[in-house]
Amino acid sequence: MPIPLTGGVLSGQVRDNEGGPLPGSEISVLDGADRRVVHVEADPFGRFSAALMPGRYRVRVESGGFQPVTDGVEVQWGSHAEMGTVSLTEDPELRPPYPGLYTIDPDHSSVRFIARHIGMSKVYGRFNRFSGQIRITEPFEESSVDVVIEAASVDTNVEARDTHLRSPDFLDVERFPELRFSSMRFVAHGGNRWTVDGDLTLHGLTSDVSLDTTFLGQAEWNGERIGAVASTQLHREHFTLNWQQTIAKGLPVVGSTIEITLDVQAVRQG
Repeated sequence: MPIPLTGGVLSGQVRDNEGGPLPGSEISVLDGADRRVVHVEADPFGRFSAALMPGRYRVRVESGGFQPVTDGVEVQWGSHAEMGTVSLTEDPELRPPYPGLYTIDPDHSSVRFIARHIGMSKVYGRFNRFSGQIRITEPFEESSVDVVIEAASVDTNVEARDTHLRSPDFLDVERFPELRFSSMRFVAHGGNRWTVDGDLTLHGLTSDVSLDTTFLGQAEWNGERIGAVASTQLHREHFTLNWQQTIAKGLPVVGSTIEITLDVQAVRQG
């Protein structure tokens, strides 16, 4: 980044305690009045930079699953303030949970989706009935999760639209009453970030899916609980959900990409 005529440049690199880069780390620069004047994310190599007016600042560096670090820095006119390597230590409370079998609590979990309507607004929906289990093992990579969703429980808060979604044009719930996800592997990326790769069976077809997962920690409340949020994108055509109408200039009524979010709380068994 070139040094601006009216100030200076702050830069650095974020790494974990093993020396690996932490892309996506959040860097907040606070002035003397504790106001955030800059907020940037680290690039794929963990590097960051920002142009600032001359002065003293506090720099807070955060990354999911790691303990944040705050340090002071002075930016001078026409100069480059290099913070060097900022090392973050894993937060022990957000390491993978203890091995065991955990049952998903449907009363404190949700399976939600978002679809585009005529390329403008978003339609929000959910499935109201589902069940599943998460088995955490040693080694962690051999853990597994299995989820079963009742297709007829689709709910977008519009009765006519839900009826259409249950019809043969879309989910065809009479022929295919369930959606099933079974994991193939867990991958830990450091901190509280995981990828869960698996197979999703929908509308009679099975396709591989990767869930970007954030572990939210463990807590004691009516049992030992763990929490996580996972997201992915599905393309309807992969599951032959091909119904479509178009309006002027060929604009589709329903977008082909569906965003899926799972907000899960599970209770340890035994």
